[in-house]
Amino acid sequence: MKNPNTHIFFYAFLLLLIFHSRQTTSQEVEDESEFDYIQGSERGPEHWGEMHEEWAMCKNGDMQSPIDLWHERVEVVPNLGRLKRSYKPSNATLKNRGHDIMLKWINSAGSIYLNGTEYMLNQCHWHSPSEHTINGRRYALEVHLVHESLDKRIAVVGVMYKIGRPDTFLSELMEQIGSIADSHELETKVGVVDPRHLKMGSRKYYRYMGSLTVPPCTQGVVWTLLKKVRTVSREQVRLLRMAVMDYAEKNARPTQPINTRAVLLYSPST
Repeated sequence: MKNPNTHIFFYAFLLLLIFHSRQTTSQEVEDESEFDYIQGSERGPEHWGEMHEEWAMCKNGDMQSPIDLWHERVEVVPNLGRLKRSYKPSNATLKNRGHDIMLKWINSAGSIYLNGTEYMLNQCHWHSPSEHTINGRRYALEVHLVHESLDKRIAVVGVMYKIGRPDTFLSELMEQIGSIADSHELETKVGVVDPRHLKMGSRKYYRYMGSLTVPPCTQGVVWTLLKKVRTVSREQVRLLRMAVMDYAEKNARPTQPINTRAVLLYSPST
């Protein structure tokens, strides 16, 4: 039996998407050594919103990320449509940002299409453990693929990983990540990287409106989280943790209140 509220949630979400995504123009802060992830630290997540006036959204925002994707809160919808990806190989660099490792494509690496808008793929980076949780469970790793539209709106695609077989995409980058370990702001060219090698493996995904997960915690970000949890090796997770600064070995922001937001799960109808 279909939930009569499903269509209400779906159309409310679309209105939210149109309104809030126009407001997202602030990227992550440049000097990321100003904050950390250490519990009880004066620069920890619970204090981000107090450190700078422009970071106030980290404390006062009502649409913050990450969140827990609790199955009883999620509305299953078949009409969101498949995630339309059109990626292609492009030259890239790896940068140790201190709080994470970022792979940045220099030229166009393709795009995704959401609600008729094209979002170009700019970069990806990793968080360990995962920032989002599913029914309260936190996984070993989460990668964020960050996209931006021509009018500076942001859309992020996230994939979570549990310990198991090595991730093939990370396997291509292990040597280069090792070369910039413990070197904040060090950047290295890695040649052509094909984002299609980052496997997703599922048509099902969660969709909600949220924020950046680091200061300034800007809201209006369209989040797409793949439902399928993929695998990564312990060695790969260990390398990503050792490569960043000590304050970010566990670089996951705590989950934030969902409040009144709609959280949708696209599941193709049978």
